[in-house]
Amino acid sequence: MGTSVNQAGTTSIKSEPNVIPMIDIMLVLLIIFMIVTPLIASGFKATMPQGRNLEKRPEGDGEVVLGIDAAGGYFLNGVSIPAETLEDRLKSIYASRAEDKVMYFRADKDLQYGKIQEAVEIARKSGVRVMAAITDVKQSGKGLFDVEKP
Repeated sequence: MGTSVNQAGTTSIKSEPNVIPMIDIMLVLLIIFMIVTPLIASGFKATMPQGRNLEKRPEGDGEVVLGIDAAGGYFLNGVSIPAETLEDRLKSIYASRAEDKVMYFRADKDLQYGKIQEAVEIARKSGVRVMAAITDVKQSGKGLFDVEKP
């Protein structure tokens, strides 16, 4: 705000806001949002890691494997199961177990992370205490001690 002296010697106050700092702040915020928005819109992608030099071990008889295909369908030990009955089936399996509350989890690499998070939450509510992710073995023709060059 500024003051000015008019002809009679009295002062009058100008009520004009100083908008220059506000414009600077708005331009900085605009640039920040222009950079951050595409990063948020792209989402989070979860790709299961591939191991090297691992031995294939088939799952045992008493182990529970929960699978999710690319369409989001659930499979319990290789058998298709409706999403509505998954929690009840897992509760019945883990209610009888005193110690071994481990579940193996296998999901398609192109599946949305939200669907995986739903399955983990259902398993947690059903009594599962430890979840282990099953990954694919990376096939390579290299020996055990060969080093991969970047």
